[in-house]
Amino acid sequence: MNHAADRFEPFTPHADEAELEDLRARLAAARLPERETVRGTGRGRWAQGVPLADLAEVLEHWRTTHDWRAAEARLAAVDQHLVPVDGLRIHALHRLSPRSDATPLLLTHGWPGSIIEFVHLLDELAEPADPAEPAFHVVVPSLPGFGYSDKPVGTGWGTERIAAAWAGLMEALGHRRFLAHGGDWGGVISTILAARFPDQVIGLHTTVAQPPPGLSLDGLDPAEVEWVRRSQDFWAHHAAYAKVQAAQPQTLGYSLVDSPVGLLAWILDKFAAWSDTRDSPFETIDRDRLLDNVTLYWLTRSGASAARIYAESHDSLDPDLRVDVPTAITTYPRDIERWPRPWAEERYRHIVRWEEADSGGHFPSLERPEFFLRDLRASLTAVLAADRECPRPS
Repeated sequence: MNHAADRFEPFTPHADEAELEDLRARLAAARLPERETVRGTGRGRWAQGVPLADLAEVLEHWRTTHDWRAAEARLAAVDQHLVPVDGLRIHALHRLSPRSDATPLLLTHGWPGSIIEFVHLLDELAEPADPAEPAFHVVVPSLPGFGYSDKPVGTGWGTERIAAAWAGLMEALGHRRFLAHGGDWGGVISTILAARFPDQVIGLHTTVAQPPPGLSLDGLDPAEVEWVRRSQDFWAHHAAYAKVQAAQPQTLGYSLVDSPVGLLAWILDKFAAWSDTRDSPFETIDRDRLLDNVTLYWLTRSGASAARIYAESHDSLDPDLRVDVPTAITTYPRDIERWPRPWAEERYRHIVRWEEADSGGHFPSLERPEFFLRDLRASLTAVLAADRECPRPS
């Protein structure tokens, strides 16, 4: 494989100790508001946002117990690069498999996630314990403005441009043809990538399969109609965060970059609302993995730059976009949007696997890592089989 080594530089994450001391000092000096005025149990406690008691507990854990150096060590154990693409240096984890039959795989995160969503899966994807399982050369880039990738200095970095950059990134890393997976923004970007670059993308797996607009409810069964109702209700009544980040990412960004407590609350609120839990996101998501994610945002000062993806791309998916490469789709019952298969088929015209998980939410790789890994493997196996049945020029 040609890795075009002259085009990128190795990267090892390392925060200065002074930055970590500053973080702890800011957490110790935090000024918190009075507690929320709602009472109750379960999700009702979160009706006004993150409850004070929960925020205070996580804040104290972050200040006294969370170990960012351990997270850095896990990241540093993976080869990673800064790759120049379209005027930005894109940070990417690059876990090569030793197996000769391995297939390149691009994993794309969304907001408020990061590369932290996938780090714990890389070894098993690249070197599965069971030799009968498929193996992959895994690439996990940080979106522009997220994590260790460069922050755009001008407008225009929407999902279409990111998808084109991902095609260039994979070419630079020596992967001429590859599989793509994503959820949230990663799902949208992977969908565009599969539609615009079918000669490079072998096939797609996504947990968000947005249909084209204007489809009729006729022919849907009652459960599918409920899926549509709940998805439309989310975007109509629970997406204030997206509208704020689309309209005023700079204004919001001052709080997210200056206050670790503000950043924690903004992200924790979404992990709580979008996970498949009864009371707390920590029923299924490890507290330290969530804090790894928040700390990455903090240390890279990416609260504002990450929010700008909404200003660039919110509600902008091309209604005429169609995906013809083999596609596998997995839906989770507590995800923020869940669309029925007849509607998904209007955009994804070669669905080779459709899975309806019995539990899980918006962050399945963190909520249900073992199921997510099995499902991803099964989905990509189905995609590869479909590609072999109808091969395209390589």
